[in-house]
Amino acid sequence: MDTGASQGEYHDGMVAMLQLVWGEGFMAPGGPEFVRETVAGLDLEGRILLDIGSGLGGGDLVLAELGAKVIGIDIDASLVERARRLIASKGQGGPIEFRLVEPGPLDFADASFDLVYSSGAFTQIADKRGMFREVRRVLKPGGWLAAYDWMKGPNPIGADMRYFFKMEGLTYAMETPDAHARLLADLGFEAIRASDDGGWYRDQARAELKLMKGKLKAKMAKLLGKEQAAHFVENWRAMTVVLDSGELRPGRYRARKPAEG
Repeated sequence: MDTGASQGEYHDGMVAMLQLVWGEGFMAPGGPEFVRETVAGLDLEGRILLDIGSGLGGGDLVLAELGAKVIGIDIDASLVERARRLIASKGQGGPIEFRLVEPGPLDFADASFDLVYSSGAFTQIADKRGMFREVRRVLKPGGWLAAYDWMKGPNPIGADMRYFFKMEGLTYAMETPDAHARLLADLGFEAIRASDDGGWYRDQARAELKLMKGKLKAKMAKLLGKEQAAHFVENWRAMTVVLDSGELRPGRYRARKPAEG
């Protein structure tokens, strides 16, 4: 069981590109408002929160602003260091810390957290049952899991999706929203909600691709070099294809550990 992307998959060029498109500190779309929407309705004030696959740390700044004490974990040392630098540059300390972890069971005691959050990390974890079992273990009774994920449609992975994976250069282990909901129910979670985003990111990705071909083109070439910039444009084009077809279905799921569990 992993807790994020494979070590070293997020190279400097990719990290620079993701932040150029999605904002400083973010490795998933939507920025601060999207983080707030993912945890909307949950009381974070004074709560202890675990962010699995914390990446560059932008989301953790938002979660701390909402009142949570945040522990972010990742298996990529370079991302942990980048996140620490970001938090330091923003004058943040006490409510946020980052830990480098090894793939495997979560190194926390039972019932340690009021909330477990994740954005775009579980999509790269093959052993979802093991991961969700660990999430349930470290949650306090009544605690919540709230996640944004890249999920897939109901059909087998096709050629367009495989090409997208190749362009991404990342390890994916996607499931459908329904599969997530069934697994969470099987593990004893309650109040489960799981759905795609209704096409929000499909439209957003088209807008991002247009920017890459237009206003961002020169900046991308300067930042990445023309060859790598062209690669990312093709990467985004391939992504719009699988978003349009419904093979790629970004969305959210949420579930609660029973108060007596």
